[in-house]
Amino acid sequence: MGEHPSPGPAVAAGAEAERIEELGPEADERPPAAPEDPWKVLFDQCDPGNTGYISSGKFRSLLESHSSKLDPHKREVLLALADSHTDGQICYQDFVNLMSNKRSNSFRQAILQGNRRLCSKALLEEKGLNLSQRLIRHVAYETLPREIDRKWYYDSYTCCPPPWFMITITLLEARTRMGKGRSVALFLYNGVSLDQFVLQVTHPRYLQNALVYHPQLRAQAWRYLTYIFMHAGIEHLGLNVVLQLLVGVPLEMVHGATRIGLVYVAGVVAGSLAVSVADMTAPVVGSSGGVYALVSAHLANIVMNWSGMKCQFKLLRMGVALICMSMEFGRAVWLRFHPSAYPPCPHPSFVAHLGGVAVGITLGVVVLRNYEQRLQDQSLWWIFVAMYTIFVLFAVFWNIFAYTLLDLKLPPPP
Repeated sequence: MGEHPSPGPAVAAGAEAERIEELGPEADERPPAAPEDPWKVLFDQCDPGNTGYISSGKFRSLLESHSSKLDPHKREVLLALADSHTDGQICYQDFVNLMSNKRSNSFRQAILQGNRRLCSKALLEEKGLNLSQRLIRHVAYETLPREIDRKWYYDSYTCCPPPWFMITITLLEARTRMGKGRSVALFLYNGVSLDQFVLQVTHPRYLQNALVYHPQLRAQAWRYLTYIFMHAGIEHLGLNVVLQLLVGVPLEMVHGATRIGLVYVAGVVAGSLAVSVADMTAPVVGSSGGVYALVSAHLANIVMNWSGMKCQFKLLRMGVALICMSMEFGRAVWLRFHPSAYPPCPHPSFVAHLGGVAVGITLGVVVLRNYEQRLQDQSLWWIFVAMYTIFVLFAVFWNIFAYTLLDLKLPPPP
């Protein structure tokens, strides 16, 4: 998928002034300006008294005088934005927000009025879309509850960069570099070497891998992350890969690798730390902490915005996701209490799943609800970041002191 062809008029009209071109006099007529404030000269021309405000009428006149340089749909949206200022004045910051397309609260409010004036046709009603456009529209309706955000995403998405994080993580879970430069599939390698593909974790030599989290080796900090590259068996790997591709890839297409990677890694770390606190004698394998963080955040977002989510068969989709999660979690619980093949060490813990869910319905929900808005400006975001940080610090100190203070008998190293 590259750049898709220009969408229909209804979509372009609701594009929220996407890629608005800079307005201003010709370069040879413009007095010098600081590079960090390209809008100041243009604003001062309409504000000779240096009051910090221009009237919406002057803003409208400015747009009309430069109408030949603007796409008609962009000009119509900006005119609607000018009309949205009921007090008749636009301050400098609002001017910059409107012209630079910054998604501030005032900009969003103006867009709402502009949409009411310009277009009532939903993105779902657009006809004549090619396969790439249909896929992008489908992802928008799967993940975003507001029509404004769907149109914004549809008109701005170019698949550059592609959803590389989830694809890379999935490939790494199936692939690693071992031995003398030989690149082999890790799961297949374990299956052949152990002569076991289903329930590999029940093999006595399974936990000898350097990637698995083991309570006796918890001082090796990398294990709190690398355990995601080991799975209990083909049934474990299959369910995790399906969930993270079907849910994680669309989420990354909308929210980007940074946000989705943050939720995923936070779920992974919370999963292993939760095991070290609540199930202290058990090892951990599998990417369920990260997967469950993404899936639970997505499902919580759908439930919280049920009326706005227009995706087809959303009940069926939620049911399938919940069934897959329940099957995988039930398998983990059963395996944890199944007689171990290498006593006294138990089978891997299921608590990592719960740690991932906790991250998903806190940090994950905030990330998914604030599409294209700065998380740093959200008070709820800081509350959950503080809670997560406190938990991580508590778990670190617990790992340092609690095992000794409780005089806990740990299973021997694998």
